Amino acid sequence: MIEKCRDIFARKLQDYGTSWRVMRPSSLTDQIYIKARRIRSIEEKGEAAVDEGIEPEFIGIVNYCVIALIQLKLGPGSQITKSEALSLYDESISAATKLMTDKNHDYDEAWRHMRVSSFTDIILQKLLRTKEIEDHDGKTLISEGVDANYMDMINYSLFALIKLNYAEEGH
Repeated sequence: MIEKCRDIFARKLQDYGTSWRVMRPSSLTDQIYIKARRIRSIEEKGEAAVDEGIEPEFIGIVNYCVIALIQLKLGPGSQITKSEALSLYDESISAATKLMTDKNHDYDEAWRHMRVSSFTDIILQKLLRTKEIEDHDGKTLISEGVDANYMDMINYSLFALIKLNYAEEGH
C-alpha cells in the first residue's frame, strides 16, 4: 500500500510539482480533515455521490500527512525539486512505518481485528487533537506533538487500505 501511495504522490508531483510547499501545516490538517469527513460521510450514507470510493481518500490522507511532516521539517517555502520531494517522502514514510512496526509489536497487531470505520473515527479524533495543538501554537503539556499525530494518521490509513484491499471475507 505504501508503494501505491508513493506512486500516486510521484504522479501528482509530475502534474503539480511541489505547489504544496506554500501550505502551512494547519492548512494541511484542514485538507486531511476534509478527506476524513468524506470517508465518514460515505461510511454512514453507504454511497458516494462522486464515483470515487474511500480508498482514494485514505491514500490522500497518507500523502497529505507526509506532506505535513515535510512542511513541519522545512517550513512553508519555495519549491523543491521532485527528487528532493521524493527523498523527503521516503524519509517521512519510513519514520512512520518504523513507529508502526514498534507499536505493532507492543499492541500485538490489534489493528487486524478492528473495523475500517474505527480507523476513520480515530483519524478524525487525531485531527481534532492536532487542530487543538495547532491552536496552542504547537505547545503541549504532556501529549505528543502534531508530528506524532500525523504519523499515527498515516499508519491508521495504511491499516484501512490493507483491510480494504487484502482482508479476508467476513473480517
